[in-house]
Amino acid sequence: REAALGLPTAERLQALETDLAGLRERQATLAERFGQESALARRILETEAALMGLKSPVFSTGAAADPSAAAPETAAEATSTEPAEPPSVASLEALRRQFAELQGDSPLLQPVVDAGVVAAVVAEWTGIPVGRMVRDEVQSVLSLADTLEKRVIGQRHGLEAITRRIQTSRARLDDPGKPIGVFLLAGPSGVGKTETALSLAEALYGGEQNLITINMSEFQEAHTVSTLKGAPPGYVGYGEGGVLTEAVRRRPYSVVLLDEIEKAHSDVHEMFFQVFDKGWMEDGEGRYIDFKNTVIILTSNVGSDLIANMCRDPDLAPTPEGLAQAVRQPLLQTFPAALLGRLTVVPYYPISDAMLEQIIRLQMLRIQRRIEERHGAQFSFDEAAVELVRRRCSEVESGARMVDGILTQNLLPRMATHFLQATVQGQELQSLHAGASGDDFTLDVRTRAAEPA
Repeated sequence: REAALGLPTAERLQALETDLAGLRERQATLAERFGQESALARRILETEAALMGLKSPVFSTGAAADPSAAAPETAAEATSTEPAEPPSVASLEALRRQFAELQGDSPLLQPVVDAGVVAAVVAEWTGIPVGRMVRDEVQSVLSLADTLEKRVIGQRHGLEAITRRIQTSRARLDDPGKPIGVFLLAGPSGVGKTETALSLAEALYGGEQNLITINMSEFQEAHTVSTLKGAPPGYVGYGEGGVLTEAVRRRPYSVVLLDEIEKAHSDVHEMFFQVFDKGWMEDGEGRYIDFKNTVIILTSNVGSDLIANMCRDPDLAPTPEGLAQAVRQPLLQTFPAALLGRLTVVPYYPISDAMLEQIIRLQMLRIQRRIEERHGAQFSFDEAAVELVRRRCSEVESGARMVDGILTQNLLPRMATHFLQATVQGQELQSLHAGASGDDFTLDVRTRAAEPA
């Protein structure tokens, strides 16, 4: 219809045909594989039944009982090759090995309900990524520091300290009742403390939606303890649940971020003693709230001036151990020793020029992905644009947050203007290239005629 009206549809039609061809090819591949798995599952069940002296398989249900229903030709071929020799344990083991090789890492069906099937169902129902943890837990934990370093730049020592603690917990060598890990990340603003919590939630629990963030600057008075754990009977707010306890009760597998912990009242600090020690807390209604499957991250700016002064010259910067020892005294002036003794202190280094350049590139790549996903346009940038952002990051105290501010206030508005103008003119942006001339950004924009929605 659009073609009859003379509207440009060729490019979009070609893209849809390419996608459709790929989907049909994938459908054929999956159908063939499903038929093979169904036939092998049936043979496994029949062999087990024969070995147990039964006339029919005990667990034969669904597709495994009738493989010809899903893919008749494939299933018939697989069934026709069934050996004539009597069943044996060796033949059963051979069938199981063949079945495992055929399935690989993404099985389409299982002859029996095993841990993997249960994990997949639990993950589907509850949103808790059990299947992902069961399948990839060991490898992901072993390479956790490398995974986190893709998002957190220049803090390798801190990421390794966090990784070691999580590996100990995952190996079940630690007290099973305690949280997986409790860390105090101390350092200047904008050095990656919050980003560490975000990347941990992504790496361990499948997404940033499993991050519980509590801004502790809202709990500067003693009575705000009830806001965190819920009001006791007879008080206003009873029955509504606490901000912290209710969030953990609903998402027991999560990263808990207690941001700016130094601003909270001392009574709030003491409330966490039992959580860090025993891994649980009672809310205002007396319910047991389990923290043993959480990673708790506390962030603080205490000692930021000391850290900045000690690391002013990168060549003379102290080791991570020396930095932790130096920041200990400022921390003791703010937090009780009993609290510091229950957690792992991880000081973060200030952002250097080399670290800043990596962060700028990372932010630019995020913009690139955003434009490709939302507008289908290509975005690129050159070294001049990166250098301009780096020169404008004059406030060392703001850390990497200056990068986001510069891009949000200078580059993105200019790009937005081009996108909006193209919409008004009935065009689409095909590509954008960000560069720099003097002290300003330049944009090379290419457009094309917009296709009908």
